[in-house]
Amino acid sequence: MNALTLAILLQLAGVVVIIAEIIIPSGGLISIIAIVLFGYSLFLVFHDISMATGIVFITADVILIPILILVGLRLLAKSPAMLKRELSREEGVTSQPATLAEFLGKEGTAASDLRPAGRAEIDGKRIDVVSRGEYIDNGTAIVVVAVTGNQIIVRPKYTPKG
Repeated sequence: MNALTLAILLQLAGVVVIIAEIIIPSGGLISIIAIVLFGYSLFLVFHDISMATGIVFITADVILIPILILVGLRLLAKSPAMLKRELSREEGVTSQPATLAEFLGKEGTAASDLRPAGRAEIDGKRIDVVSRGEYIDNGTAIVVVAVTGNQIIVRPKYTPKG
């Protein structure tokens, strides 16, 4: 195998290794392998072929390697190795039980100190709640102001003075 063929094969192997680095978390070890492949390829070209060919290789690397990586990632996205479906609300997938939404607007009592997380009793049920950063004492009347994800967000219920 001549030096030019070997250099081209090393360049292609470097691209494959970069794509593998994106898929396999290695803390940069696979990237070091890619750098060695590219470096040795350029060494062969400059040492065994010519300076002009080496400059052509460097120019091609700067232009083609990003393009080849993008093409490789797009092909990988269509491969069986990737997740094909998205989990969506339309398909019936939710991140919270439907029963949590029923607490929105309800009133209750803090069953523990909320710092900002704690427990509350709402409709006779003891549930985990969170305030928006404020401290709420045990026994304080509260109202549910939002339900996001798996969090029930409460605030103290203020009663008008009069």
